[in-house]
Amino acid sequence: MPRIQSSTDLCNNYNEISMFCHENREPVFITKDGQGDLAVMSMESYDMLNGKFELHRLLAEGHKAYLEGRVKPSEEVFAKIKKDIIDGKI
Repeated sequence: MPRIQSSTDLCNNYNEISMFCHENREPVFITKDGQGDLAVMSMESYDMLNGKFELHRLLAEGHKAYLEGRVKPSEEVFAKIKKDIIDGKI
């Protein structure tokens, strides 16, 4: 069940809310005038969430390339990477 706090609670109990976010790796939803306003989370949780979005974006990009026929055999790709490493390009 999500934790919901008022904006006043955020001001008055910042350390407690921060500790909750860090310990539980969950966001706290902040209300303003009784309406949802913000989601607060630790930087670690934000980075993990952002990483998941990036992974999904890359997977979708790869899937699109596959559907469009823009793919190469893995042996060819790895050979190119190995050559680039030997040639100092990577």
